[in-house]
Amino acid sequence: MKSMKLMGSRFDITIVDTSEEKANKHILEAVAEINRIEKIISSWDSDSETSKINKNAGIKPVKVSAELISLIERAIKISEISDGAFDITYASMDKIWKFDGTMKNIPTALEMEQSVKKVGYKNIVLDKEASTVFLKNKGVKIGFGAIGKGYAADKAKALMKSKNIFAGIINASGDLSAWGKQASGEKWIVGISNPLDKEKVFSWLPIMDSSVATSGNYEKFILCKGEKYSHIIDPRTGYPSKGINSVTIFSKSAELCDALATAVFIMGKDTGLSFINQLKGVDVIIVDSNNEIHKSEGIEFTKNQ
Repeated sequence: MKSMKLMGSRFDITIVDTSEEKANKHILEAVAEINRIEKIISSWDSDSETSKINKNAGIKPVKVSAELISLIERAIKISEISDGAFDITYASMDKIWKFDGTMKNIPTALEMEQSVKKVGYKNIVLDKEASTVFLKNKGVKIGFGAIGKGYAADKAKALMKSKNIFAGIINASGDLSAWGKQASGEKWIVGISNPLDKEKVFSWLPIMDSSVATSGNYEKFILCKGEKYSHIIDPRTGYPSKGINSVTIFSKSAELCDALATAVFIMGKDTGLSFINQLKGVDVIIVDSNNEIHKSEGIEFTKNQ
């Protein structure tokens, strides 16, 4: 296993192979694949395809790779099924919330309404034949912060599987994609951490050839007049999500897990649970703000004492 900083986050890459030398070689290949994806989707790299799309918002369509068109198309589908709770144009939001301890008062309703004026996935125009992306209005931006790490984990896993690597885990800061079994022959086990104490695990779940992603408010939030506001902001209203401490999603795709974890966080416990129960092959564990655990119909676990 090797840990490194990629895409601005910590990645832990574990490969099971016949020798350490071979495993290390494959880890470097996985890293190269993640770096390749970052060059396409990074908002910080001014030469990335994403930056070029954003620079030309309201001006002209930008020709991009079929890979990026496909990723944006899937992101729009998630926006549609989540009623806009997930939206890659969240990057157009005015930054009126500060989670660095400097905020004394929450923004007004009008400020929040104004902050999301440019947000809206319907502002994205895809032309698959011409392989172009156009953002309808100036100031509209797309960003892959809520789907990019999951996508990178999926692509690195797919590359490893194409090279007949029989087992491994790509863990992108909690967006995790696993395949095969441990060297011991046992299934990979993931721990669901307690949002009040990240060092404590309340449940262990075995995973095989599947993915997990967790969104939590334990790292970035503000307390204002006794209310806790999460850094995960509803792109439709500009209002931070409340009522949930963490969301963990399970499915075959880390990209889907990543996006849905954000969507459920914004939807809230009841709507989020009902939404996930309607999706085939997807499950969720929600820890609410009272630290109560709620799970979708497909989850079975015994609570860790």
